[in-house]
Parts: sequence; C-alpha cells; structure tokens
Amino acid sequence: MSIRVLVADDQSMVRAGFRLLLSGEDGIEVVAEAENGLEAVDKAARFQPSVVLMDIRMPELDGLEATRRILAADPGVRILILTTFDLGEYIYEALRAGASGFVLKDDPPEQLIAAIRTVAAGDALLSPAVTRRVIQQFTRIPRAAQPSGLEQLTGRERDVLRLVAQGLSNAEIGEQLYIGETTVKTHVTHVLQKLNLRDRVQAVVLAYQAGLLEPAS
Repeated sequence: MSIRVLVADDQSMVRAGFRLLLSGEDGIEVVAEAENGLEAVDKAARFQPSVVLMDIRMPELDGLEATRRILAADPGVRILILTTFDLGEYIYEALRAGASGFVLKDDPPEQLIAAIRTVAAGDALLSPAVTRRVIQQFTRIPRAAQPSGLEQLTGRERDVLRLVAQGLSNAEIGEQLYIGETTVKTHVTHVLQKLNLRDRVQAVVLAYQAGLLEPAS
C-alpha cells in the first residue's frame, strides 16, 4: 500500500515543492494539499492520509490545533510537523498534541522522504537537535505528578525509557546496555504497552514529566 500524504502549508510554493519532491518516490502519493488549518482538518477527514506534513503557523487554524482535531477524529494518522529552528517554543506543544515527529523545511530531500517513511511505519521521529529543544522546554514547565504505570516497569525497561528520552536509537540503546537491537525493540514495545503510549515521542514527554531524566542545564 502506498503512503498517502496530505501537505498542509499556507505557502503555495512550499506545497508545490513537496508535491514535486514526493511525486517521484515509489510508494508515496500526495493525495491532497491544504493552505490553512481548517482545510487540513477537512481534507484529512475526506482523503484519509497516512501522514500529514503540517506547518505550525497557518491562517484560520494553526498547525497545533489542526493536529489535535485530526488525531481526535482518527488516531491512526501520523503528523509530521514542518518547522524551523526559530519555532522551538512550539515543539513541546506539538508533542503534547500528538505529533509523531518533526522535519525542518530546509532539511535535505532524502531526510524528508525518510521521515515520512519512518512515521508511516509506526515509528516516531525525534532528531537529536529537536530532542535538545524539547529538553529545554521541560526546564520551564512545572513537573507533573508521577504518571500511572511506571511502577509496572522492570529496572531494564526504566533504563530503556531513559535512553529513549535522550533520543537514542534502538541500536545506540543496545550498545549502551550491551543487549541486542531486537531485545531493545521488545523492551520498547513493553514500555509503550504498559504506559499506554502510542509511540516514542510520547515516551519522551512522559519521561521528562515524570522526572526520570533531569533536563541538562
């Protein structure tokens, strides 16, 4: 099955660029475009995309609220936030809204394509640069009460959760803990199931809210 993509951005040139880039990719199809948040919500319901490329700042309805509404209607949609480094203050809210990852508008084309394939496969995408910005946001937000379910985690699962929160890949976590990548995947799956989390992005949010890993100064 092809990956159905909805491009939501208020700049027509940006939308055209993404459509042109993705049109040549096997297994990826741009099914619709939206120039504002309200149109993104409407077209997500009509065209049922697998992945939405969502700009943060759009007229009518911003990308954050559009993300909330789209996911409320269909939790299976994956939202990739289009951002720039000067929009770091929006990243935490986008995570809370349910975004599965972030791509920079000036990222190389191959990174954007890889990001779409990553989130479409059910994985989350948090680059180290974005993870650092998330951590910076957490230093400004009051610590929430311990989420329920943490007591169900084994010691190894807590270790894995801490490393996920640092933005490490499964391979990197395996190197840190001297275990195989397949074993890491199993631990991550158990963590997500026990904590009722959809993906690794939500795990990052929970880990910092729970104080499992202190933000770096």
